[in-house]
Amino acid sequence: MATATYPPPPPYYRLYKKYLEDPKSAPEPPPPIEGTYNLFGATYTTDDVLPSLEEQGVRQLYPKGPNVDFKKELRSLNRELLLHILELADILVERPSQYARRVEDISLIFKNLHHLLNSLRPHQARATLIHILELQIHRRKQAVEDIKRRREEAQKLLKEALGTLEGQQ
Repeated sequence: MATATYPPPPPYYRLYKKYLEDPKSAPEPPPPIEGTYNLFGATYTTDDVLPSLEEQGVRQLYPKGPNVDFKKELRSLNRELLLHILELADILVERPSQYARRVEDISLIFKNLHHLLNSLRPHQARATLIHILELQIHRRKQAVEDIKRRREEAQKLLKEALGTLEGQQ
């Protein structure tokens, strides 16, 4: 009985036999998936939409609408979270059997904080991209200035060398 160290390659490797001679002979990649698809028994979507808290079955603690003051609401939820954590510590000392409600309240506050922060992700991505592009522009301008400076230095050295050569003749 003969055994191989590695399994044989998959059968579709034959599609790439003439790739080195003609790179266009390889098959095209499959088109990107659009809409919903199943993966390991779970359904996913390709839409990048943040589901609302109501869609997730969570009560929203901050005002609804497009004009939400994120900074104010995050501070408010953070203060509320601190208050609930202190109340939880007090309940755990005085009435340990009644802690479940406070833990649920804390969980609700965390979910709302998390949702607010996720709502800011597109803005953060835009700001990060703008910053990266500004850095690239700055570096390229510096590189151009450096090239100009070195060119001037080289021209100066060439003029000196030419003057020295003319002076020796």
